[in-house]
Amino acid sequence: MHFLSDELDNYVTLHSENEPELLEQLNRETHQKILQPRMLSGHFQGRVLSMLSKIIHPTNILEVGTYTGYATLCLAEGLAENGSIDTIDNEEELFDFQRKYFDKSPWSRQITQHLGDGLDIIPKLSKKYDLVFIDADKENYINYFHLIVPMMNKGGIILSDNVLWSGKVLEELNPKDITTKILLEYNQLLKEDERVETVLLPIRDGLTVSRIR
Repeated sequence: MHFLSDELDNYVTLHSENEPELLEQLNRETHQKILQPRMLSGHFQGRVLSMLSKIIHPTNILEVGTYTGYATLCLAEGLAENGSIDTIDNEEELFDFQRKYFDKSPWSRQITQHLGDGLDIIPKLSKKYDLVFIDADKENYINYFHLIVPMMNKGGIILSDNVLWSGKVLEELNPKDITTKILLEYNQLLKEDERVETVLLPIRDGLTVSRIR
């Protein structure tokens, strides 16, 4: 579902920062070789992630859902000089693909890949995070949120992707559609949880920005 017309979407992209060359290569190879390339953040959302990271200038970033590493590299653009990124994914076949592009970037040594289930890995991390990007395993968004909030520095930002779920959040809920049900509950949680203040941006498939109070 496109929330903007193709013409307006193209105008927005053309009048935003250009896509870096390395990310152009990553974008192209993802579409050529990897299943479900629509999962990639892409040019415009990638520039949004980059801008937010540069504004926050985080020391530690946590990403839940690496896919091919596009968003990881966008977030890395704002990373503090001594900063780090922990990125989690359970797709073993994408591990080397991700690493190839991480190693081509200036942040190779600052990016740590974690292979496995986020619910198992997150409790083992001992850092305090300034920026978190949740973009995998929608049915566990609520579980990730409750795990992550205590690990955040005050004023830290949690970004949650796909919260509009192709517009399904506006449709009559199919009782068998567990993912949409969870996302509806998650969006309400972000609105009501007193630990965060939240704004939902209608960017691409919906991006929520939640700030730790």
